[in-house]
Amino acid sequence: MANQLLITKKDGAVLSVRVEDGKVAQIQAQPEDAGSLLGDIYVGKVRNIVKNINAAFVEYEQGKMGYLSLDAKVCPIHTDGVVSDGTRVLIGDEIIIQIEREAVKTKPPTLSGTLNFPGKYVVLIYGERTVSISSKIKDAERKQQLRGFLRNNIDGDYGFVARTNCKDASDEKILKEIEFLKQQLENIKKFGVHRAKFNCLYHAPDAYLCDIRDSYDSLLESIITDDDEIFNRIMEFAKIYQPEDIKKIKRWDNADGKLDAVYDVTKTLEHALMPKVWLKNGGYLVIQPTEALVSIDVNTGKAISKKKDVQKTFLKVNLEAATQIAKQLRLRNLSGMILIDFIDMKDADYNKQLMDRLRTEFAKDPVKTILVDMTKLGLVEVTRKKVRKSLYEQIKDAQDYSKSDL
Repeated sequence: MANQLLITKKDGAVLSVRVEDGKVAQIQAQPEDAGSLLGDIYVGKVRNIVKNINAAFVEYEQGKMGYLSLDAKVCPIHTDGVVSDGTRVLIGDEIIIQIEREAVKTKPPTLSGTLNFPGKYVVLIYGERTVSISSKIKDAERKQQLRGFLRNNIDGDYGFVARTNCKDASDEKILKEIEFLKQQLENIKKFGVHRAKFNCLYHAPDAYLCDIRDSYDSLLESIITDDDEIFNRIMEFAKIYQPEDIKKIKRWDNADGKLDAVYDVTKTLEHALMPKVWLKNGGYLVIQPTEALVSIDVNTGKAISKKKDVQKTFLKVNLEAATQIAKQLRLRNLSGMILIDFIDMKDADYNKQLMDRLRTEFAKDPVKTILVDMTKLGLVEVTRKKVRKSLYEQIKDAQDYSKSDL
């Protein structure tokens, strides 16, 4: 299934829109004049240690605090301003940390001392001499080859994660990227230890550039933008990091109509910000993100009128709802704990069909999504890995940022 990645500007935001089979499958947004903090590396100062949660609060920019878990994997690089001997983290230490997760509502950003350097084919992880392979690579023989190849290229205190693009990549391409990522790490270790607190040592690429890097290469047919500035930045990025993808980059020709109108971007975005989603069979979903979780309620709506076999109607609505829910989680970038209240069905076989449909649909999501179980109350529990903020929060951030410049 070939797809396209559209990059366009709208209302103070840069939208990264993934199109599959002619339909918008995913939208990400970032403020037009402000990049995401995700992946940035700073010299931070430890302001507090909270022993009962085994965590430190680290000031990474003047007046901005982040949360650093002090678990077994923590391996911060201490700078010249170190207070301890470098084997543990103490109040007053200046350490090199990375923004692992952006701030969400009242929660501060999550920090990590285990530095990650993502590439198109591999992620180099400082502090973990391990190798893991993307679960999307199903070929057992290829996985074994990759594991051996990557282990043979570990010659320092780091490990690798083989990304999905490794599946069809040559050893030469992977090795070239490894050398590039190793150089990034060495520069941080060599020069970062001499920098003063609050210095940013590494800026991750803009979110839309990360979307290009993180795309599954064999499925990405084209990268299209209708903005000259963005076109030039994508070309510069590709020349350095992904020269093999330059041929995929295209400047949209307005003679073919407006990009937004041709791909229905605005309409899809508006619907993705609404709580109610109508199903073709007359039922509907109500999607409500809260502080703790995302709740999704499935309703029969107009689907139940004049139907004799009510249970079969419930099954039909629930199966369509399952397919639509998987699409909406990805489109809206909803993550964390998700509770789904499907229409109650008495037949155990019907419930099994529903759970099987959910597993099939969640398997299509590039972001790890786990179907946990159905509770005794009939609620279906799902977890989806948090990669970025939800689409609603991304759009709100872009709007707030635009207002702050007025």
